Amino acid sequence: MSPTPTTAPPRRRGAPARRLLDTIAGPHGIDRYLEQINPTFVIGECRAEVVAVEHGTEDSVTLALRPNRAWRGLRAGQFVQVSVEIDGVRHSRCYSPASPQDCGRELEITVKRHPGGLVSNFLADHARPGMVLGLSQADGDFHLPDSRPDSILLIGAGSGITPLTAILRTLCAEGHAGQTALIQYAPDPDRAIYRQELDHLAAENPNFKLTRSYTQAPGAGELDGHFSPTHLPQADPCFAAAETFACGPPALLDAVRGTWANGLEHRLHVESFVPPGLLPAGEPGTGSIRFADSGLEVRNSGASILEQAEKAGVPAQSGCRMGICHTCTCRKLSGTVKNLLTEEVSAAPDEEIQLCISAPLSDLVIDL
Repeated sequence: MSPTPTTAPPRRRGAPARRLLDTIAGPHGIDRYLEQINPTFVIGECRAEVVAVEHGTEDSVTLALRPNRAWRGLRAGQFVQVSVEIDGVRHSRCYSPASPQDCGRELEITVKRHPGGLVSNFLADHARPGMVLGLSQADGDFHLPDSRPDSILLIGAGSGITPLTAILRTLCAEGHAGQTALIQYAPDPDRAIYRQELDHLAAENPNFKLTRSYTQAPGAGELDGHFSPTHLPQADPCFAAAETFACGPPALLDAVRGTWANGLEHRLHVESFVPPGLLPAGEPGTGSIRFADSGLEVRNSGASILEQAEKAGVPAQSGCRMGICHTCTCRKLSGTVKNLLTEEVSAAPDEEIQLCISAPLSDLVIDL
């Protein structure tokens, strides 16, 4: 069966009708009344109800979500921002759904615990059917292309397997006839996310080859150890010709990038769920940060502006915390900042900066 091209998400309709309803409803708009009946009934904001919770491994939880009618769908591999209220404060984080592309109003995310993971650990401990979460529209350039490649290689570790599962589910559902290979890295079989489903897909689809390495259980998989170029010929003899999608921690992606650095970069697509190692921040005690809207001023600790705002109790939007989703973009009115990813220094007044990857180098005034 030939690859099936995707279609563009449907255009939003009913905007004039909604504006009329908002006018009739008064200053708070129609959504403030609808959410009193059911939080997912709102029409101007995307939300999702948790309909099922499954602990697939000891350190992860899979949530089946039912988005409301504001949801516009996704392309396999993209991420969404999930928002949840914890102790009265709303927090947002990015997760890549494992759902196939034509999932309609059914969505699945798998959240992996990790040290210091405020939202991830909260969802693992407290997510229950009936809980309502905030949900953004799908976004991101890491996704299956509309014209399906003839040969595809997927490389994933940890919760990085989730967007790759979305890609794989989509290809299998479409009856994609091209060769597809997946290399999955996990500590041991019990902590391999989607292990049973991936085994089933490999058994049902002769053109899909599954290879695993259990880094803390030598001999348990087809490969041993962390990613190495020597793994590629065993997993996919034609890897150099494959369109490759890799997702996982920075160490994996750095190793993959190094392997594809000799003329194959155009075939490689990567995404990380873990913030990369940031460059040293500003010197502690160098100036102060004044949050103009909040009327609060704090001494600069040297951490990112987002961390300092949260510690001071200043509400700041955030999502990926690694410079990808731009949710935390805010206007710097004055002062000098350093980009913690690139080490670029900027003293330009009245400019947009990303709070999660910017640190102060002088007195700073932020429009927050």
